[in-house]
Amino acid sequence: MIARRLAAGVPFDWVAADTIYGVGAVEMQLRRAGKGYVLGAHATNRFYSWIGKPEVAGTAEQISKALAFEAWTRLAAGNGTKGVRLYDWAHVELADLEAEEYNEALTGLWTRGLLIRHTLADGDLAFFSTWCPAGTPIDTLVRVEGQRWAIEDAFETAKTELGLTHNETRSWHGWHQHVSLVMLAFAMMAVVRQRANSLSSPKKKRRGQAAALVRWFVQELRRVATRLQQRRIEPAFVIAWSAWRRAHQAMAQATQRKRKVQL
Repeated sequence: MIARRLAAGVPFDWVAADTIYGVGAVEMQLRRAGKGYVLGAHATNRFYSWIGKPEVAGTAEQISKALAFEAWTRLAAGNGTKGVRLYDWAHVELADLEAEEYNEALTGLWTRGLLIRHTLADGDLAFFSTWCPAGTPIDTLVRVEGQRWAIEDAFETAKTELGLTHNETRSWHGWHQHVSLVMLAFAMMAVVRQRANSLSSPKKKRRGQAAALVRWFVQELRRVATRLQQRRIEPAFVIAWSAWRRAHQAMAQATQRKRKVQL
């Protein structure tokens, strides 16, 4: 897939992937193409530092346990269904390498590293092999890794809400037709969502306080559209029902954020 994108000249600067894809061959392919990456790694994968970097050697899990408290920083990996997704992060730089070592047409110094994510709630660790221009801040690497959640969430939403996997086609032609229609519907819902969220959110009084409604999600838009299309309930009641749901979701998000801050 990456080779096809490169051959087609599709512009992109970063690749983020989970551990199921492995990293060896993909790493070399992206280094030769001059693309940065944040690729999932296993806790048992071994990492070593090279000349010019502090001495590091061992599995990803061993390296994470040896890090000092000051090596960690708390950053958001984007917004999730329950608000901001906060984690503790550490980035261990392993080596600075010349890009021309992988492609003579490229220049500049690039850094090979290990990115570690620590979940606040349960202490779970996740590891990522990184390749980026020297001096890239950890905020950028966290933002790249965080985009993977949004992409996976979009696919999951298209599956559960719009039937992305609900097909019985026996040819690639038919399969592509089904997927194209589903993704077109998803894109339309995304545009509707963006426009709805651009409007000022109404407030709802509850126990003497004003609680903002959560932003629109594709799931909520589909529910509202389905009920409006059925014409069994007055539109005003459908909208009021949605506002009630989103007000309670906003309260749940506020509670979740408060709990994370206290950790």
